[in-house]
Amino acid sequence: MRRETIEREVDIPLDGVAHRGDLGLPAGAGGLVIFAHGSGSSRLSSRNRFVAEALRRAGLGTLLFDLLTETEDRDYERCFDIDLLTHRLLAATAWARHQPELKELMYGYFGASTGAAAALKAAAELGDTIDAVVSRGGRPDLAIESLARVTAPTLLIVGSRDEDVIELNRKAYARLTGVAELEIVPGATHLFEEPGTLEEVARLASGWFRRYLRIPAPVT
Repeated sequence: MRRETIEREVDIPLDGVAHRGDLGLPAGAGGLVIFAHGSGSSRLSSRNRFVAEALRRAGLGTLLFDLLTETEDRDYERCFDIDLLTHRLLAATAWARHQPELKELMYGYFGASTGAAAALKAAAELGDTIDAVVSRGGRPDLAIESLARVTAPTLLIVGSRDEDVIELNRKAYARLTGVAELEIVPGATHLFEEPGTLEEVARLASGWFRRYLRIPAPVT
């Protein structure tokens, strides 16, 4: 039996500007995963939307939103301003917790590239109010000083052919003090463009969030 999902656009006020977001909420969802996209990307990232669809099929709510305005996104330094991205993610999380249909849910973060650093810094800031984090091809090294304070179970996913980023993730993994795993997807490069690799990311992320946001397996 397929879950009915409510999908709608939302406007999230961040630093005085409305940032567009896409909220998807399956009936009976017990958890919400907030996405933090990487540099040069947006809520329309095809890879993040692919993963988000898989999460909704697994019974998880998803929120994808633009961390930066169009003008900011053209500024290279802004795209790598992890403190700014973290600030925006924290503000979006606070917004979500004030929405009647979202405030009682468990929360997770899914971060890609630089967005993974923002997700981990935000998780360190929020402590046990964030229940799980997943990083896809992430740069957790950009949040290295915050990693020891992350209490949320954290899954780092990297492609086997993304050698430089593998090493950065290994160093970050060693700094995590809570529940953590490092998964290397065979044959995948940084963007997981190879056949079947993004599906593996979605499978791993779904399993992680279902486990730690305590979502029962969907009825088929």
